[in-house]
Amino acid sequence: MRKHILILAVLVSGCITAKAQFSVGVKAGVNYSTIDANNLKNSSVAGYQAGVFARIGGSVYLQPELYLSGTGGQFQSNDNVYSGTVKFTNLDLPVLLGVRFGPQKLNFRIMGGPVFTTILNTDESLSQNFNTAYNDFKSYKNLTVEGQLGAGVDIGPLTVDLRYQAGVNEVNEDYQQRQNLWALSVGFKIL
Repeated sequence: MRKHILILAVLVSGCITAKAQFSVGVKAGVNYSTIDANNLKNSSVAGYQAGVFARIGGSVYLQPELYLSGTGGQFQSNDNVYSGTVKFTNLDLPVLLGVRFGPQKLNFRIMGGPVFTTILNTDESLSQNFNTAYNDFKSYKNLTVEGQLGAGVDIGPLTVDLRYQAGVNEVNEDYQQRQNLWALSVGFKIL
């Protein structure tokens, strides 16, 4: 993780010294996440995200972000005997490469890249018989890598993004659990 932050810092400082366009802002939004698991039905839960972003570059740009998010999923066995809900509080570090086009005051954007996610807290609500049947179900990794693709629009200092995020590796290898989500966020460029 430290290596990734160091690489990001070098990229940011290189872009700044090259006199590239640079902006910083805050963002917040909602997400709908699902954790896919083998042999279980799943459904989405609503969550949140809030944090900061930087955008470096012109028509092609680098956008590192850092935000706190709430994600998770609901599970139910195929015979409806076992059920549960898992919610995570995460620290997310997306490093996105994007392209922007359109007039100066109305930029349209597409972007994509990796998201490094650290689980800070896990809140589980599993039925008693779920714990008995799947006693190692909650063996979650602390660090995962996901991929994110999205589109957005900037209207002056206001920025709006819609993104899809898919798990590259599993949050739990024993049950091949991968987290996927849709996120809608609104941001404001302060610099």
